[in-house]
Amino acid sequence: MYSCISCSVPFPLLPSGYLLIMQEQQKKYLCYSYDSLQQLATYVETIHEKEKMLATLCTNPDVPEPFVPLHELSMRIKHADVVQCITNEPLMSYLQPIIHTNTGDVFAYECLLRSQRFSPGQLFSVAQQTGLHTFLDRRAREEAIRSRTKIKKGIKSFINFLPSTIYNPEFCLRHTFSIVEQYNVAPEDLVFEVVETEKIVDIDHLKNVFATYKRSGMKVALDDVGAGFSTIDMLTLLQPDYVKIDRHYIQNCDKEEEKQAFLKEVTRIANTLGIHVLAEGIERKEELDYCREIGIPFAQGYYIGKPSPDPL
Repeated sequence: MYSCISCSVPFPLLPSGYLLIMQEQQKKYLCYSYDSLQQLATYVETIHEKEKMLATLCTNPDVPEPFVPLHELSMRIKHADVVQCITNEPLMSYLQPIIHTNTGDVFAYECLLRSQRFSPGQLFSVAQQTGLHTFLDRRAREEAIRSRTKIKKGIKSFINFLPSTIYNPEFCLRHTFSIVEQYNVAPEDLVFEVVETEKIVDIDHLKNVFATYKRSGMKVALDDVGAGFSTIDMLTLLQPDYVKIDRHYIQNCDKEEEKQAFLKEVTRIANTLGIHVLAEGIERKEELDYCREIGIPFAQGYYIGKPSPDPL
Protein backbone atom coordinates (compact mmCIF):
# COMPACT_ATOMS: atom_id res chain seq x y z
CA MET A 1 0.00 0.00 0.00
CA TYR A 2 1.36 3.40 -0.97
CA SER A 3 0.68 6.60 0.92
CA CYS A 4 2.00 10.04 0.26
CA ILE A 5 1.63 13.34 2.09
CA SER A 6 2.91 15.30 -0.92
CA CYS A 7 -0.56 15.51 -2.48
CA SER A 8 -2.27 16.42 0.81
CA VAL A 9 -3.00 19.95 1.97
CA PRO A 10 0.23 21.15 3.63
CA PHE A 11 0.20 22.22 7.25
CA PRO A 12 -0.46 25.97 7.56
CA LEU A 13 2.05 28.58 8.73
CA LEU A 14 0.52 29.02 12.17
CA PRO A 15 0.94 32.54 13.64
CA SER A 16 1.81 30.91 16.96
CA GLY A 17 2.38 27.38 18.15
CA TYR A 18 5.23 24.90 18.27
CA LEU A 19 8.16 24.25 15.97
CA LEU A 20 9.36 20.65 16.14
CA ILE A 21 12.77 19.76 14.71
CA MET A 22 14.58 16.44 14.43
CA GLN A 23 17.43 14.85 12.57
CA GLU A 24 16.43 12.62 9.66
CA GLN A 25 15.82 8.96 10.63
CA GLN A 26 15.33 9.90 14.31
CA LYS A 27 12.07 9.79 16.27
CA LYS A 28 13.05 12.23 19.03
CA TYR A 29 12.57 15.90 18.32
CA LEU A 30 13.30 19.29 19.84
CA CYS A 31 10.33 21.53 20.59
CA TYR A 32 10.28 25.35 20.44
CA SER A 33 7.26 27.50 21.18
CA TYR A 34 6.84 30.72 19.19
CA ASP A 35 4.42 33.65 19.34
CA SER A 36 4.80 35.19 15.88
CA LEU A 37 5.88 34.29 12.36
CA GLN A 38 8.84 36.62 12.78
CA GLN A 39 9.99 34.66 15.82
CA LEU A 40 9.45 31.42 13.90
CA ALA A 41 11.55 32.72 11.00
CA THR A 42 14.33 33.68 13.42
CA TYR A 43 14.34 30.19 14.93
CA VAL A 44 14.54 28.54 11.53
CA GLU A 45 17.30 30.81 10.22
CA THR A 46 19.53 30.24 13.25
CA ILE A 47 19.49 26.46 12.89
CA HIS A 48 22.50 25.09 11.03
CA GLU A 49 22.57 22.07 8.72
CA LYS A 50 19.04 22.63 7.43
CA GLU A 51 19.54 20.05 4.70
CA LYS A 52 19.78 17.29 7.34
CA MET A 53 16.86 18.43 9.52
CA LEU A 54 13.14 17.76 9.43
CA ALA A 55 10.54 20.10 10.86
CA THR A 56 6.83 20.65 11.39
CA LEU A 57 4.48 23.21 12.95
CA CYS A 58 1.61 22.30 15.25
CA THR A 59 -0.60 23.53 18.08
CA ASN A 60 -0.07 20.36 20.13
CA PRO A 61 3.47 18.93 20.26
CA ASP A 62 2.07 15.58 21.37
CA VAL A 63 0.17 15.26 18.07
CA PRO A 64 2.59 16.61 15.47
CA GLU A 65 1.83 17.21 11.80
CA PRO A 66 3.87 15.28 9.18
CA PHE A 67 7.49 16.44 9.05
CA VAL A 68 9.07 18.11 6.02
CA PRO A 69 12.70 19.06 5.30
CA LEU A 70 13.61 22.14 7.33
CA HIS A 71 14.99 23.98 4.29
CA GLU A 72 11.55 23.61 2.65
CA LEU A 73 9.85 25.07 5.72
CA SER A 74 12.32 27.95 5.56
CA MET A 75 11.30 28.65 1.95
CA ARG A 76 7.61 28.39 2.87
CA ILE A 77 8.13 31.15 5.41
CA LYS A 78 10.10 33.25 2.93
CA HIS A 79 7.45 32.90 0.21
CA ALA A 80 4.41 32.76 2.48
CA ASP A 81 2.19 34.78 0.13
CA VAL A 82 2.84 32.48 -2.85
CA VAL A 83 2.42 29.39 -0.65
CA GLN A 84 -0.93 30.77 0.50
CA CYS A 85 -1.98 31.09 -3.13
CA ILE A 86 -0.84 27.55 -4.01
CA THR A 87 -2.58 25.94 -1.04
CA ASN A 88 -5.76 27.96 -0.48
CA GLU A 89 -6.59 30.48 -3.20
CA PRO A 90 -8.62 29.83 -6.36
CA LEU A 91 -6.67 28.71 -9.42
CA MET A 92 -8.02 28.40 -12.94
CA SER A 93 -7.22 26.94 -16.34
CA TYR A 94 -6.80 29.22 -19.33
CA LEU A 95 -7.45 27.55 -22.67
CA GLN A 96 -5.27 27.91 -25.78
CA PRO A 97 -6.66 26.52 -29.03
CA ILE A 98 -4.98 23.82 -31.11
CA ILE A 99 -6.25 23.58 -34.68
CA HIS A 100 -6.32 21.25 -37.65
CA THR A 101 -3.86 22.85 -40.08
CA ASN A 102 -5.91 21.78 -43.13
CA THR A 103 -9.28 23.17 -42.02
CA GLY A 104 -8.57 25.65 -39.24
CA ASP A 105 -11.13 23.89 -37.05
CA VAL A 106 -10.41 23.59 -33.34
CA PHE A 107 -9.03 20.16 -32.48
CA ALA A 108 -8.14 20.74 -28.81
CA TYR A 109 -7.29 23.25 -26.10
CA GLU A 110 -4.16 23.23 -23.98
CA CYS A 111 -5.03 23.89 -20.33
CA LEU A 112 -2.65 26.39 -18.71
CA LEU A 113 -2.71 27.12 -14.98
CA ARG A 114 -3.37 30.71 -13.92
CA SER A 115 -3.65 32.66 -10.65
CA GLN A 116 -5.06 36.13 -10.04
CA ARG A 117 -1.92 37.20 -8.13
CA PHE A 118 1.11 35.31 -9.44
CA SER A 119 2.49 34.15 -12.77
CA PRO A 120 2.63 30.40 -13.51
CA GLY A 121 6.43 30.65 -13.39
CA GLN A 122 6.32 32.05 -9.85
CA LEU A 123 3.88 29.40 -8.69
CA PHE A 124 5.86 26.44 -10.00
CA SER A 125 9.24 27.88 -8.96
CA VAL A 126 8.12 28.39 -5.35
CA ALA A 127 6.34 25.02 -5.36
CA GLN A 128 9.62 23.34 -6.33
CA GLN A 129 11.55 25.16 -3.58
CA THR A 130 8.98 24.41 -0.89
CA GLY A 131 8.21 20.78 -1.65
CA LEU A 132 4.73 21.65 -2.93
CA HIS A 133 5.29 20.76 -6.59
CA THR A 134 3.33 17.50 -6.29
CA PHE A 135 0.47 19.31 -4.55
CA LEU A 136 0.41 22.08 -7.17
CA ASP A 137 0.70 19.66 -10.08
CA ARG A 138 -2.35 17.78 -8.80
CA ARG A 139 -4.30 21.02 -8.38
CA ALA A 140 -3.39 22.01 -11.95
CA ARG A 141 -4.68 18.68 -13.27
CA GLU A 142 -7.92 19.11 -11.28
CA GLU A 143 -8.54 22.59 -12.69
CA ALA A 144 -7.81 21.38 -16.22
CA ILE A 145 -10.34 18.56 -15.90
CA ARG A 146 -12.93 20.95 -14.45
CA SER A 147 -12.45 23.24 -17.43
CA ARG A 148 -14.00 20.49 -19.58
CA THR A 149 -17.38 21.95 -18.60
CA LYS A 150 -16.60 24.77 -21.08
CA ILE A 151 -15.46 22.51 -23.92
CA LYS A 152 -17.60 20.46 -26.29
CA LYS A 153 -17.34 16.70 -26.15
CA GLY A 154 -15.01 15.41 -28.84
CA ILE A 155 -12.63 18.38 -28.60
CA LYS A 156 -9.58 17.28 -26.65
CA SER A 157 -7.89 18.86 -23.62
CA PHE A 158 -4.08 18.82 -23.38
CA ILE A 159 -3.15 18.70 -19.68
CA ASN A 160 0.43 19.17 -18.47
CA PHE A 161 1.94 16.95 -15.83
CA LEU A 162 5.27 16.50 -14.05
CA PRO A 163 6.50 12.88 -14.17
CA SER A 164 8.59 13.43 -11.03
CA THR A 165 5.41 14.02 -8.98
CA ILE A 166 3.96 10.63 -9.90
CA TYR A 167 5.86 8.17 -7.73
CA ASN A 168 3.64 5.16 -8.38
CA PRO A 169 1.26 5.72 -11.31
CA GLU A 170 -1.42 3.25 -10.20
CA PHE A 171 -1.62 4.95 -6.80
CA CYS A 172 -0.81 8.58 -7.57
CA LEU A 173 -3.24 8.91 -10.48
CA ARG A 174 -6.27 7.54 -8.64
CA HIS A 175 -7.33 11.03 -7.60
CA THR A 176 -7.01 12.33 -11.17
CA PHE A 177 -9.13 9.46 -12.48
CA SER A 178 -11.76 10.06 -9.76
CA ILE A 179 -12.06 13.71 -10.87
CA VAL A 180 -12.53 12.50 -14.46
CA GLU A 181 -15.42 10.31 -13.28
CA GLN A 182 -16.86 13.03 -11.04
CA TYR A 183 -17.17 15.48 -13.94
CA ASN A 184 -18.32 12.75 -16.35
CA VAL A 185 -15.44 13.50 -18.73
CA ALA A 186 -14.84 11.14 -21.63
CA PRO A 187 -11.32 9.71 -21.06
CA GLU A 188 -10.57 9.76 -24.80
CA ASP A 189 -10.94 13.57 -24.76
CA LEU A 190 -7.93 13.95 -22.41
CA VAL A 191 -4.29 14.14 -23.52
CA PHE A 192 -1.71 14.20 -20.71
CA GLU A 193 1.43 16.02 -21.75
CA VAL A 194 4.92 15.86 -20.23
CA VAL A 195 5.90 19.46 -19.54
CA GLU A 196 9.04 20.93 -21.06
CA THR A 197 10.73 21.78 -17.74
CA GLU A 198 11.14 18.12 -16.77
CA LYS A 199 14.38 16.30 -17.46
CA ILE A 200 13.52 12.80 -18.64
CA VAL A 201 15.80 10.65 -16.48
CA ASP A 202 13.92 7.41 -15.88
CA ILE A 203 12.54 6.24 -19.23
CA ASP A 204 10.99 3.09 -17.74
CA HIS A 205 9.12 5.16 -15.14
CA LEU A 206 7.73 7.51 -17.80
CA LYS A 207 6.72 4.49 -19.91
CA ASN A 208 4.82 3.18 -16.88
CA VAL A 209 3.09 6.56 -16.39
CA PHE A 210 2.11 6.66 -20.07
CA ALA A 211 0.82 3.07 -19.91
CA THR A 212 -1.33 3.88 -16.86
CA TYR A 213 -2.97 6.81 -18.63
CA LYS A 214 -3.53 4.73 -21.78
CA ARG A 215 -5.10 1.84 -19.86
CA SER A 216 -7.68 4.34 -18.61
CA GLY A 217 -8.53 5.33 -22.17
CA MET A 218 -6.56 8.58 -22.20
CA LYS A 219 -3.90 9.80 -24.62
CA VAL A 220 -0.36 11.01 -23.91
CA ALA A 221 1.92 13.60 -25.49
CA LEU A 222 5.63 14.41 -25.46
CA ASP A 223 6.38 18.13 -25.44
CA ASP A 224 9.17 20.19 -27.00
CA VAL A 225 10.82 17.52 -29.14
CA GLY A 226 14.12 18.91 -30.38
CA ALA A 227 14.89 20.86 -27.20
CA GLY A 228 16.98 19.68 -24.28
CA PHE A 229 16.12 16.12 -23.29
CA SER A 230 13.15 15.58 -25.62
CA THR A 231 15.07 14.12 -28.54
CA ILE A 232 13.83 12.37 -31.65
CA ASP A 233 15.01 9.10 -30.09
CA MET A 234 12.35 9.56 -27.39
CA LEU A 235 9.65 9.06 -30.01
CA THR A 236 10.75 5.47 -30.55
CA LEU A 237 11.39 4.80 -26.86
CA LEU A 238 8.13 6.26 -25.51
CA GLN A 239 5.78 6.11 -28.52
CA PRO A 240 3.36 8.82 -27.33
CA ASP A 241 0.09 9.48 -29.15
CA TYR A 242 1.11 13.08 -29.88
CA VAL A 243 4.39 14.93 -30.13
CA LYS A 244 4.86 18.68 -29.93
CA ILE A 245 7.82 20.16 -31.81
CA ASP A 246 9.82 22.76 -29.92
CA ARG A 247 8.97 26.33 -30.92
CA HIS A 248 12.63 27.01 -31.81
CA TYR A 249 12.19 24.85 -34.92
CA ILE A 250 8.87 26.52 -35.79
CA GLN A 251 10.12 30.11 -35.63
CA ASN A 252 10.94 31.19 -39.20
CA CYS A 253 10.67 27.59 -40.40
CA ASP A 254 9.45 28.90 -43.74
CA LYS A 255 12.85 30.55 -44.32
CA GLU A 256 15.52 28.35 -42.65
CA GLU A 257 16.56 25.14 -44.39
CA GLU A 258 18.10 23.54 -41.29
CA LYS A 259 14.81 23.83 -39.42
CA GLN A 260 12.92 22.53 -42.42
CA ALA A 261 15.12 19.43 -42.53
CA PHE A 262 14.47 18.77 -38.82
CA LEU A 263 10.71 19.21 -39.17
CA LYS A 264 10.57 16.84 -42.14
CA GLU A 265 12.59 14.20 -40.26
CA VAL A 266 10.40 14.38 -37.15
CA THR A 267 7.28 14.19 -39.30
CA ARG A 268 8.65 11.19 -41.20
CA ILE A 269 9.54 9.24 -38.06
CA ALA A 270 6.27 10.15 -36.32
CA ASN A 271 4.22 9.04 -39.32
CA THR A 272 6.09 5.73 -39.37
CA LEU A 273 5.27 5.20 -35.67
CA GLY A 274 1.66 6.37 -35.93
CA ILE A 275 2.31 9.47 -33.80
CA HIS A 276 0.43 12.73 -34.48
CA VAL A 277 2.65 15.83 -34.83
CA LEU A 278 1.79 19.25 -33.42
CA ALA A 279 3.69 22.46 -34.18
CA GLU A 280 3.64 24.87 -31.23
CA GLY A 281 4.72 28.49 -31.09
CA ILE A 282 3.16 29.52 -34.42
CA GLU A 283 3.34 33.31 -34.56
CA ARG A 284 3.19 34.00 -38.32
CA LYS A 285 0.94 32.92 -41.16
CA GLU A 286 3.97 31.78 -43.17
CA GLU A 287 4.98 29.36 -40.40
CA LEU A 288 1.50 27.85 -40.33
CA ASP A 289 1.45 27.57 -44.12
CA TYR A 290 4.80 25.76 -44.18
CA CYS A 291 3.77 23.28 -41.46
CA ARG A 292 0.60 22.53 -43.38
CA GLU A 293 2.59 22.09 -46.58
CA ILE A 294 4.87 19.38 -45.14
CA GLY A 295 1.99 17.48 -43.56
CA ILE A 296 2.02 18.54 -39.89
CA PRO A 297 -1.65 18.06 -38.95
CA PHE A 298 -1.99 20.21 -35.80
CA ALA A 299 -0.78 23.67 -34.75
CA GLN A 300 -0.84 26.00 -31.76
CA GLY A 301 0.46 29.50 -31.09
CA TYR A 302 -0.35 33.18 -30.64
CA TYR A 303 -1.07 33.58 -34.36
CA ILE A 304 -3.87 31.05 -33.91
CA GLY A 305 -5.08 32.18 -30.49
CA LYS A 306 -3.79 33.26 -27.08
CA PRO A 307 -4.76 31.53 -23.81
CA SER A 308 -8.08 32.82 -22.49
CA PRO A 309 -10.51 31.96 -19.67
CA ASP A 310 -13.11 30.71 -22.15
CA PRO A 311 -12.71 28.73 -25.38
CA LEU A 312 -12.07 30.89 -28.44
